[in-house]
Amino acid sequence: MTRRKRFFLFFLLALFFILVTPATIFYSQGYRFDFKNRKVIQTGAFSIKAWPYGAMVYLDDKLAKKTHFLFGTAFIDGLLPGKYKIEVKKNGYYSWQKNLEIEKEIATEMKNIFLVPNDIKFQVLADKTGDYFFSPDGKKAILKKAMEKNWELDILDLEKNNQSLLLLDKDILKEGEKIKSFNLNWSEDSKKILIEITNKESKYFALELNRDKKPIPLDFINGNITEVSFNPDNSQRIFFIQKGTERNSLFSADYNKKEVTGPVLDDILSYKIYNGNLFWLNKDGFIIQSDLSGGKIADLNLQPFSLREGIKYKVMIFSEEKVFLEEDNNLYFFNNNSQSLEKVLDGVKDTKISPDLKRAAYFADSEIWIFFLKKVEEQPQKEENEKLFLTRFSGKIDNLFWWTSHYLIFNSGNQIKIVETDDRDKLNIYTLADFKNPKIFWNETDEKLYILSEGNLYSSEKLIK
Repeated sequence: MTRRKRFFLFFLLALFFILVTPATIFYSQGYRFDFKNRKVIQTGAFSIKAWPYGAMVYLDDKLAKKTHFLFGTAFIDGLLPGKYKIEVKKNGYYSWQKNLEIEKEIATEMKNIFLVPNDIKFQVLADKTGDYFFSPDGKKAILKKAMEKNWELDILDLEKNNQSLLLLDKDILKEGEKIKSFNLNWSEDSKKILIEITNKESKYFALELNRDKKPIPLDFINGNITEVSFNPDNSQRIFFIQKGTERNSLFSADYNKKEVTGPVLDDILSYKIYNGNLFWLNKDGFIIQSDLSGGKIADLNLQPFSLREGIKYKVMIFSEEKVFLEEDNNLYFFNNNSQSLEKVLDGVKDTKISPDLKRAAYFADSEIWIFFLKKVEEQPQKEENEKLFLTRFSGKIDNLFWWTSHYLIFNSGNQIKIVETDDRDKLNIYTLADFKNPKIFWNETDEKLYILSEGNLYSSEKLIK
């Protein structure tokens, strides 16, 4: 090769290096040429995590990637800014769809996609069932069952899938005695229950499930009592509010020894036990934190809450920083910054906390709202104490639970539905089943849905496999 040819070849290689190297660097940094607008532009990406793993990800109806079979993740980069239709699919599940925007230099995140099974099987666990009460550990349930002329309580072991008689109505009622209402509360250790029956007045009974014992009547407590609950430090003891003509007081009692101690607190309207402390509302409109012996720890609100005569109040607490107050069906929360109670919504029927303790879902007759207990850094980002109107339905909502920390399961009329809480674009809403007048319970322990309809208790297959 002549010297001239060598020089010419070297010149071509150098020119190629000069031209290609910047282009390679720009490409690695996410720059692309937008042929439509005839200019170089920086790109963005989609970052995805979906359950179950191994799902297919489509962009604008074209297969783009499959999520990792071990981690469920997928990263799609090099996307020009603009709106994309993204869809996540897997056989046996409803698809998840959204139209999301790509911005330059930003990864648009979808980190909490849970695909919903599309053909859920249900089995009948019990018949002649009027109501149920699931234990805190999710391993058993008490069933109130209707017989020909009376009723009984059965205990259902969810792990062994068997049920046995717990007590007959004659064990706690006089012959021929009828009741207007029935309620049951569990101890935190799921070993004991408190039974409340109401006719002209309320009667209470304690029953230990792990012993061959009869229900213990709490008839040694005199007067009009309410808000009876187990002491979490010693479930042989109970707390209760005794209503007086001039004041209400909180007492403690040992139901085996039939001994009453107290009052623990005076001038109390409602209380909630959380993490070994009492959070209670006094007659002056202050919410106070005390230990279980009544020793004062702190006043929460600096200004008194304006109480109304003859209105029922209920203290709710999801963490020591997040205290709520229910006034009839009006919901208030304690704002740490203003040190006061602020209204959340009127007409609230129930409030549930998410498993990650970052969100509270509450609903009225047909509306679902989300209240953010903590700042959410992941997309879509939310501020602490932010309220989000999620959706409205034509059917009446009766029961609502968190399916995961980003999805809700509920009934709207006769339909059982799941809805996501990612409010970007349209919500993904799925109908799981249709039951007449259902009462539902989502059990986090076995990850099954329980439905009471027309006297039959149904159980789904495991919904998070």
